[in-house]
Amino acid sequence: MSVTAEQSAPVERGLPEGALRFVRNRARGHFHRRWEIHERGQSKVPTSGPVILASNHIGWLDGPLLVATAPRPVHAMVKEEEFAGRTGWLLRLVAQIKVSRGRNDTGAVREAVRSLRAGQCVLIYPESRRGDGEFKQFKNGVTYLALVTGAPVVPVAIFGTRQRGEGPQAKPARGTRLDIVYGDPIQFPMRAWPRDRGMLEDAGDQIHDHLRAHVSQAKDALKRDLPGPLPTGSPDV
Repeated sequence: MSVTAEQSAPVERGLPEGALRFVRNRARGHFHRRWEIHERGQSKVPTSGPVILASNHIGWLDGPLLVATAPRPVHAMVKEEEFAGRTGWLLRLVAQIKVSRGRNDTGAVREAVRSLRAGQCVLIYPESRRGDGEFKQFKNGVTYLALVTGAPVVPVAIFGTRQRGEGPQAKPARGTRLDIVYGDPIQFPMRAWPRDRGMLEDAGDQIHDHLRAHVSQAKDALKRDLPGPLPTGSPDV
């Protein structure tokens, strides 16, 4: 699904990308040397204009993996707990978006909207936290961003960053096969205020169904499964 010229033209200054591009160039080679990474459907990510990558979330490595390997520089919405110490310094350097999961974080939403309106790429995890990666859980933040900006939503399915029975902090062993599958975009016209609840719910249902269908199709295409739920008693991450 194409992005119109009006949507692809930057209308405001986006998030800085100089450091992000530098780090991506270095990290991409390291990741490919350490793991066996297979990517499908990269051409489904628009090469310009605003785009939202909506990824499933199964393991610790998901975020770094996509930031390093995605077809375009991405500004991921990252939980605020990660913005501490050296990790926090790096996340700020590469202009990732700090978000609180415990409240409606209007500041994080404004940063994401700013990025999209400038024609950039935002990565969001609609499940909100690590889990089985089947998109059973769905938070409507992705719907809001899609309607406010008109940006297409590209589903992403990740496999291999966590194995069955492993906890949320597990890291894949060297040489593990990691699969990243990009799907067909889903897009809605930009909706000016007011956006009523029914409109959000209808668009949200369509996006949710689209994401779940993409995971199912990716599983069939790869002939591989996701790791299942986290072990009982795992921390909420």
